[in-house]
Amino acid sequence: MKGKLIVFEGIDGAGTETQSKLLLSHLKRNGVPAERIFYPDYDGELGKLIRQFLHKKRELSPEMQFVLYAGDMVKDNEKINAWLEEGKTVVADRYFNSTIVYQGIRGFGMKKALHFAEDFGIPKPDVVMLLQIGPAESAKRKMGENGKLDRNEEDMRFLERVSHEYKRMALDNVFGRWFIVDGEKPKQQVFSEVMNVLKGAGLSPR
Repeated sequence: MKGKLIVFEGIDGAGTETQSKLLLSHLKRNGVPAERIFYPDYDGELGKLIRQFLHKKRELSPEMQFVLYAGDMVKDNEKINAWLEEGKTVVADRYFNSTIVYQGIRGFGMKKALHFAEDFGIPKPDVVMLLQIGPAESAKRKMGENGKLDRNEEDMRFLERVSHEYKRMALDNVFGRWFIVDGEKPKQQVFSEVMNVLKGAGLSPR
């Protein structure tokens, strides 16, 4: 049986890393073959350029932003497809859905992005879990985590637009089947809600 691709999305600080790691651990404890992947991949060459952009060491057009973020995922197409063919559950901390939202707000159209995904064979998620938090909570979490904010994290107005666009995409189920979870609750409560969603979608391991 082919595996499933489960994606965690949300504005900066929403908890996608935490929840994706909790889910991976849960799956493995229950004997479910699973892998985790995350974006951006800051250790890769494209990820290094993305980091420079986020920390204002490089300016990029919306088109170049899209190419870097999307290319960061295209490089993993073969690996993700192989995992899915092996029947593994693939858990992603951010995915192409983020690129549609963030670069879309900066000027790269959704239709072009979706055509790109189709042309380059980016695997479509089975479930997209939107962890919903407000911009103020986002800034609080990221400042506590890093002691500073990047260009996305410091722009409250931008994050508000990102949050709104995420909700719109979730309601329209753009590039996957979306579910919204309150990400401002304690992490174990959030994870319980995540598991309830997966059970309701018929994707819970046990």
